[in-house]
Amino acid sequence: MNANSIIEWFSWSWFLPETFRTYEWKNPWVLHLLWIVPLILLIRKFTKFLKNPSLELSLPGKVSNSNPWTYLRLVPTLFFMLALGMVIIALARPQRSNEKVEQSTEGIDIMLVMDISESMDLQDFEPNRLEAAKSTAIDFINGRFGDRIGMVIFAGEAFSLAPLTTDYELLTDLIDDISFDMMDAKGTAIGSAVATATNRMRESDSKSKVMVLLSDGDNNAGNVDPVFAAELAEAMDIKIYTIAVGKDGMVPYGTDFFGRPQMVESYLNETTLRDLARIGKGQFFRASDDKALENIFEQIDQLEKAEILESRYKETQDFYRPYLFLGIIFFFIWLGLKSTFVNNFLLD
Repeated sequence: MNANSIIEWFSWSWFLPETFRTYEWKNPWVLHLLWIVPLILLIRKFTKFLKNPSLELSLPGKVSNSNPWTYLRLVPTLFFMLALGMVIIALARPQRSNEKVEQSTEGIDIMLVMDISESMDLQDFEPNRLEAAKSTAIDFINGRFGDRIGMVIFAGEAFSLAPLTTDYELLTDLIDDISFDMMDAKGTAIGSAVATATNRMRESDSKSKVMVLLSDGDNNAGNVDPVFAAELAEAMDIKIYTIAVGKDGMVPYGTDFFGRPQMVESYLNETTLRDLARIGKGQFFRASDDKALENIFEQIDQLEKAEILESRYKETQDFYRPYLFLGIIFFFIWLGLKSTFVNNFLLD
């Protein structure tokens, strides 16, 4: 205990109502004992009255006509009441708590696998299937927190565009730059794409690994069987969600010599994508327009949420010591005054 601490304990701020309102009381019931302080004073006065009622009745006149120094008789009693009050407050254990909450996330590893074959240029989506898929994928990425996300693109072959990363700004820039001329746009190598994405996630130690594959066609290129690739992914605990993009029937594609929209026939075989989702213990979705595609990514976003870990730290500081210290000081003052001339000459 240093001198500054002792001086601080005698500050009036300890007795302000604002100070008491900031406290949490460990033993709040003890505060009811504060009624003992005035009760002791009343009992003391009543006891004196019973011993000498005539003296007590004549006391007001006596005090009013006597020397003002006679009021010093009240000083010992005042210090005794202060000492008792301080000890009671100390026993109630005034405290203040400072609770800190720390949050962390158990991130998910997500690999987006996107078809960029020539059929993704069909315009049943606005402005076409590929641009709609890119826009929705970027929105999906921007809605994640704490997850590592990578990107694989494929057409007649598969290419790893981005490894698993939390640099979402870089990832969205790479997705923005995706175009049909990045590789041979003929063919759809779904098996090779799944195998490439699985290889990218091979060394991941995340508790949750997810692959989201978006395509508008059946596997007709590459040298890896899609079912075998899905079984390999499942063996590595990678969950596979597949999204079939596009409408069946006549869909717009470009314009003719006169600027009129041309219509081409589109047919999507869902069998491969359904098998991949079943083997990968995920889900299969069918998106026929931009809004449906957005809803599907929102569903996947809700299904694959990062686990939030919360740690709470509560730091409690006791403030009974100043009141106990003051109570002891007041008690010794009271003991000293009992044997002084104030008590010997003025109270008798």
